[in-house]
This record gives sequence, structure tokens and C-alpha cells, in this order.
Amino acid sequence: MAQGQQPVTSPVIRLDPADNVVVAREDIAAGTRIDAEGIMAREAIPMGHKIATRALAKGEPVLKYATTIGFAGDDIAPGTWMHSHNVLMDTVQKDWRFGQDYVRPDRLPEAERARFMGYARADGRVGTRNYIGIFITVNCAATVARKVAAYFDAERLADYPNIDGVIPFIHQQGCGMEATGEAMDLLHRTLAGYIRHPNISGAVVCSLGCERNNLDRLFRDTALETGAMLHQVRMQELGGTAAAVEAGKQAVRAMLEQANRATRTPQSAEHLCIGLQCGGSDGFSGLSANPALGRAMDLLVRHGGTAILSETPELYGIEHTLTARARNETVGRALLGRIDWWLNYTDGRDVQMQGVVGPGNMAGGLANIIEKSLGGAKKGGSTGIEAVYR
Repeated sequence: MAQGQQPVTSPVIRLDPADNVVVAREDIAAGTRIDAEGIMAREAIPMGHKIATRALAKGEPVLKYATTIGFAGDDIAPGTWMHSHNVLMDTVQKDWRFGQDYVRPDRLPEAERARFMGYARADGRVGTRNYIGIFITVNCAATVARKVAAYFDAERLADYPNIDGVIPFIHQQGCGMEATGEAMDLLHRTLAGYIRHPNISGAVVCSLGCERNNLDRLFRDTALETGAMLHQVRMQELGGTAAAVEAGKQAVRAMLEQANRATRTPQSAEHLCIGLQCGGSDGFSGLSANPALGRAMDLLVRHGGTAILSETPELYGIEHTLTARARNETVGRALLGRIDWWLNYTDGRDVQMQGVVGPGNMAGGLANIIEKSLGGAKKGGSTGIEAVYR
């Protein structure tokens, strides 16, 4: 049995020989002997939570994955339940080690890469779906988008077998916000990115008309241009919701023939780009689903593809492990710049980056954002970090 592994019958999981906590594999009753660690549970330990394996002095680092996730809030006895009440966050001196753990992608030759059946687009990108998208500049246009998309059901698309669907893209933004600045820039980039996405063969953009996210400004600032496969619908100019829905339907009908001409052909996995996010993280995510996904991303990169480790605020506290994997110091410092932006943005707010994770995360065994980040980052695999984007 490999060093650090416990028998399957053990009620705990040791993640690293250097750790001074282990993870409860199951609910552990007070008084239970944990022979593999030579300790006894001093209190009931919920599944997924941590147990101290040795005595810790107040202020001593608490180690999980051989990384400091906090500091002992009191003198701790072996077998003690370790959670947010006694694992306290504080400043940790970090060694950025820029690029020292960088692993250059070991890419397979083109002829040996995996292939998938995708839709080749004119700009060289490849889609995995062939959708017509109904977009909105503001949440006021959401009903129009939903009604237009719902109209084109399987029966109405039966004559267009190469179209995977007509789908609405709904958001809650677009008004009641600054007309310029970071938030509007982000909304513009997001909308334009989806409209240009290789899974979108055609698009209709619906607007109310008086919103802060002005339709003409959106197109101008993002260099979008109307044409055969990109249409606009303006509710106020058309006289309301019903007229806008009909205009949206007509715009979709005008795109069906051309969208249906796209066909699936064999394509290299190098065209695949996967964005990674967590959901419902608990004490097991960092040792089960996330590492498995990380291994899959390493395989994808080996076959020429790209993985995007998103949710920057959930990398806080462990960014030094990522700067070490960066291609160079420039990339590493770009990551630190984004972390600093988030720290400034969240300063004084009751959010994760100030230490407190969500109730579900807490119930699942995560004491703070650092512990959550340690597990979350594992979905990014082990290969080098090539670039940082905003």
C-alpha cells in the first residue's frame, strides 16, 4: 500500500504525510478509535470534516494537502473536530516561486490527437453544437427572448436536422447600472463572446430601447455588425412585447436555411476549450471529482486543447501554488494582479474572499476560502499555466 494511504476500512482519509488533520470518510461518533492515526475522536465528527491527528498549539498552522489552511484558534488535542470555530484565517507568508513548477505541455502530434464530430466555422474555430441564440441587452427583454426560443420546438425544427436548437440567453443586467466602467465592459465582453461563440451559427439580439446597455453602443464597442446571421429586435420601436416576439420569430426563420447547412465533420481535440467551475463544494470535492476533472484536463491539453480555470476569487489563498506553475513571472504576476483586484473589490464586504464560505460549503466540511480554493484548483490539472485573461 502506498505511503499515506489508509485501509478502506479506515473511517478517515489522509491526504498528505505532512498533514496534521485527516478527513472523516463517514460520520464518526465520539469515542471512536481511529487506529490508523492512533487517536480517538473526542467528539462527533461529521462526514467530510477534519480531525486533528496530533496536539496543536494555539497559533500553529493547520495543514491539509501539506498547505496551511489556517491556524489553530486554541490549544488542540488529538482527535478534536477542526472547523471554522478553531481553524482561524490569518496572513500567510507566501513564496511565489514564479515558474519553478512549470510543466511544458507534452502535446501529441496532430495525427495522434483525439477527434470529435464538430461544426467547423469560417473563422477557424469549431463548435460542438449548432444553435441559433436569442440574446438580450437587458432583463426587460427576457420574455421576448424566451417566447421566441420556445416557439421553435422540435416539431418546427424537424426540417432542419443540423440545427441543435434555438435557445435564449437570459441575464439580470443591462439597466440600473453605470453606463460605462468595469461592470458594463464585462457585460459587453460576455454578450459579444457568446454571440461570436462557435456553437452559435446565428443570433437575434433583443432590446427594450431605453436601457443603459444601449444596443447601438453594444454593437459599436464590440465591433458586432448586423447581417444575414445577426439581427436586432427593438421592443419600443416595434410597439411592445407581442410585436417584438413576432419580429424575433421572423429573424430566426430568415436564418434557418443557412444555419442548417452546417454539418458535423471530424475535428481535432485541439479545438476544444473547456471552462471549469465548481458547484456544491464540500470536504470531498478536492479529493474526488476535482482531481478527476484535473486529470481529464491534462489529457485534453496533451491532445492540444485548452482548459480555463475560472472563478478567480476561489483561487484566493493558494495563488502561490499557481504562480509556481506559471509559464513565467509575467504570467504569474498577471494572476496576482487579478487576485489583488478582487481583494480591493470585496474589501469590507461579507463575501468569501474575506474568509467565510457558503453555508453548504461549511456544512460539507470546508472551514474557509483557503481550504475551498485548495480543492477547487485541483480541477485545473497539473500542466503549466500559459496565460491570464480578464
